[in-house]
Amino acid sequence: MTTQREKLREDVQFRILRLLQDDPEMSQRDLARAVGVSTGGVHYVISALLEKGLVKLGNFSAAEDKRRYAYVLTPKGIAAKADLTKRFLTRKMAEYDLLRAEIEAVAADLPQNELAKIKAKSEGN
Repeated sequence: MTTQREKLREDVQFRILRLLQDDPEMSQRDLARAVGVSTGGVHYVISALLEKGLVKLGNFSAAEDKRRYAYVLTPKGIAAKADLTKRFLTRKMAEYDLLRAEIEAVAADLPQNELAKIKAKSEGN
């Protein structure tokens, strides 16, 4: 059984790999903002991804500061991302089904006119 902590760790790894595949030159600070974790947390995850051989460092081609790096997914990293994608999607779809069922149960407790107002408000966002 996967613990909640392991699920969160996998989610962060998945999101970081996904972002890096789209933009290998993202800074750790930008990754942290996009994923919603600390910069130190991103550094820890990237270090683990480097150690596992899922990501390799490349030079940041256009930077004047040659200390900046690009984080390039390796073939092993691309395969790991595909596996994480399947698990992430399976988990999120199950969460969605549970949430939808809970919404339907709670909505049944409201009068139809109140429910219509809530639906109209949520569709307006």
